[in-house]
Parts: sequence; structure tokens; C-alpha cells
Amino acid sequence: MALLDAETEHRTQGGPGLPQQRRLVTDLPGPRSAAILARKVDAVPAGVGHTVPVAAVAAGGGVVVDADGNSLIDLGSGIAVATVGNAHPKIAAAVAAQAAQFTHTCFMISPYESYIEVAEALNRLTPGDFAKKSALFNSGAEAVENAIKIARKHTGRQAVVAFDHGYHGRTNLTMALTAKSMPYKSGFGPFAPEVYRAPMSYPFRDGLTGPDAAERAISQMEKQIGAGNLAAIIIEPIQGEGGFIVPADGFLPALADWCRANGVVFIADEVQTGFARTGHMFASEIFGVVPDLITTAKGIAGGLPLAAVTGRAEIMDASHAGGLGGTYGGNPIACAAALAAIDVFENDGVIERAQQIGTILTERLTAMQSQDPRIGDVRGHGAMIAAEFVDPETNAPDAALTAAVAQAAIAQGVIVLTCGTYGNVIRFLPPLSIGDDLLIEGLDVVAEALAAA
Repeated sequence: MALLDAETEHRTQGGPGLPQQRRLVTDLPGPRSAAILARKVDAVPAGVGHTVPVAAVAAGGGVVVDADGNSLIDLGSGIAVATVGNAHPKIAAAVAAQAAQFTHTCFMISPYESYIEVAEALNRLTPGDFAKKSALFNSGAEAVENAIKIARKHTGRQAVVAFDHGYHGRTNLTMALTAKSMPYKSGFGPFAPEVYRAPMSYPFRDGLTGPDAAERAISQMEKQIGAGNLAAIIIEPIQGEGGFIVPADGFLPALADWCRANGVVFIADEVQTGFARTGHMFASEIFGVVPDLITTAKGIAGGLPLAAVTGRAEIMDASHAGGLGGTYGGNPIACAAALAAIDVFENDGVIERAQQIGTILTERLTAMQSQDPRIGDVRGHGAMIAAEFVDPETNAPDAALTAAVAQAAIAQGVIVLTCGTYGNVIRFLPPLSIGDDLLIEGLDVVAEALAAA
């Protein structure tokens, strides 16, 4: 970390004690951040990009503070990771206590109780009133890979279906599952075989009811793959990187029913939607579906790297001993963080807070939409809301406008993220620790950026 002057150091102690204000003392990047980012160019590959031109030194509540003392409103949560807020005191205390005990034994060598406690909590919290088991990993992509492994082993089949606009990771198999070429797949092939794609329900663009969209997808799967060859389908209940696409009512239940009737494993990728983000503990609950397997990561451990596959015990037990695992999977420090985060999710009112944030976001963005036809759609649930930008005459995606609005908001000290297959969606993923005043101010800045674009 760059050396800080006394005033800046006083403001950057981390956690919820940070002043909750947007404050720009320099243009972005300031001189200290610029110096750090120059070192990044020399030391880090060009493929590892960044969205916001700052070097962060502290974060908490609803702000991120940079090396120059600029305080930015955080409407991204590190891509839905800091759901309960950065440096949450319960998580920070749990991490410190575990680090003082031991940092690693490898659960496959010398097991420890916290891994089992996390698995027990996931088995209890995830949808479905049946016996479940959980295995822990390091990242969302790793969880997805293992869910596919488990489904293939259980069914004895090989084919897997993912959906248009879906995002599942950057490893070889998960790149094959991911729909969008740039920047995730272009030039990185060949990809894993026996991965197929089906059409997603995208109400804003296809106009189909949920059952009609499901019939379209099921017909394609039956004709092009054959149910008897299909191990699993994997789908985000609300798509993340694809543009926060919320499927039409009835779409997911119809797919789940078809899977059950044909012995196909239904995998819900809740890496981005899980753990209170949508105003429910899991987004599957919104649509009344009970996955056979569910993958989680991101918000699970308050910023520590942890992921999981949770599912029906008879499916999870399909693998032979030693077939699942990994050196760091279920690291004890990450497990301690997860147990503290789960305590917060269950007992500190954050699900209700996500719903309140969703109301503020939706009402403000809908009001903006009523005055500006360049906002074609406002959608999402809880603290996972998006605005899709279009040419008002043709409804064509307007990626240039989206980028301009996002860049202008960032320049004024508000962190926002873009997404979508067409690059024309701004997604709002604030930490649930953000205050109403700060959230509204951030939306004011976005509105001003749109008006000026």
C-alpha cells in the first residue's frame, strides 16, 4: 500500500467506521493511484483489466476509498461479493481468530469442524426438503466444474446444456458453458466437448411466456441432443453477466419438471444470485424451483475465496472417494468467514434490507425510464437490478451509451458495472450495508450521467 498522509490514514481505517460519503479530492486516478496503476502495467498481464481507475486502500458500508483519499460510492460490491459489506466486524473477527489457530491442513488430509459446519449450514439453507450434502471449493467456476462432474458421474451421461446469455466462469469447461465470446472465450479454444446451448427466456426481447419459452428450449434439447444423452442442464435463475435477465414466470419450473421426468440433473448456478442478493436467500425460491444441485460462491464468505456445490445426497454421493476435492477447497479461514457471513444473513435483517434496496433502485430507475426512452427495460430482484439501454426508435442495444454513462458515473465517484451479451446493461449490486442517502446519491449521479450522455 502507498504511504498515506495523516488525514488520509485517519479516513481509511476500513470497515463500517469509514465516513459514508462521496468525496473526490482529485480527478480519477489521483497521483498515488496513477503511480500504483503504472506499476500494474509493468507487473500484471494486459489481460487482467480493471473497471475503475483507482487503487483501493479501504472499503466499508457503501464506500471504497482509494490511495489518494477519494471516497467512491460502491454500487458493485466487487461483483456481488461484499454483500454484507466490506470488512464486516463479525467476519473480520472470525478471520482473525481462525488465522491465529491454523491457516491450512487440507481438509482431505486432516479434516476440521468448520468445513463440516459450513456444509451443514448450506444443506439447511438451500431449497429442498430432502437429504443434502455439500462439497467446498475455491471459486464459482470450480464449483460449476464439479457440479458437472457430479452430474455426469451420477447419470452416466455426458452431454450438458447451458443457456443463451449465460455466464459460468473462465476455466476451460466453464468457458464452454459461457455464451459470450468477448472477452471471455475469444482465442482461448478449443473448449470442452459435449456442451450444448439452448435459448433462454428473455421477455424484453423474445416476448414469449415462460411456458412457451420452455417449450422452445425443450424441443431444441430433445431434437438436437436427446434426453437420454443429457446429464444436466445448468442455468442461472437470474442471469448475471448476461444482463440480469429475469426469465418469464413458468420458464424455470417447466425446465425443472422436464429434467425430473427425464432423469436429467437440474443445476442452478447461484454464484451471483445466492445469499440474500435478490431479497431471498436464493433466487430459485422466487420461481418456486428446487434444484437438484446448486452452486454458490461470491457472497458466501464476505470476500474470502470459497465456493460450494450442494445437492441431493444420492447425487452428491455418486463420486468415488477422492474424486472430489482440492488442496485449498474449504480453507479454514474462508470457512470461518462463511460461518460469520451466514450468521449475518440469517440474523441481521439483510434479506429485508436487500428488498428495501430493490424498491429504491426499481422505483428510481423506472421513474428515469418514464422520462427517457433510452432505458428500454428495468428488471431484477432485491439488490440485483439492471437497466438496459437501447436506441429508442429501433430497440437495438446501445452499448456506446451504456459505456458513456458508466464511465461518467465512475469519474464522478460512483462505481457501476456494465454487463449483457450486447454490452448495453448497467447492473446495480450495492452492498447491503449501504445507507439510503448514499444509494440515492449514487443514483442521482447515474441520472446526471445519462442526461449528459
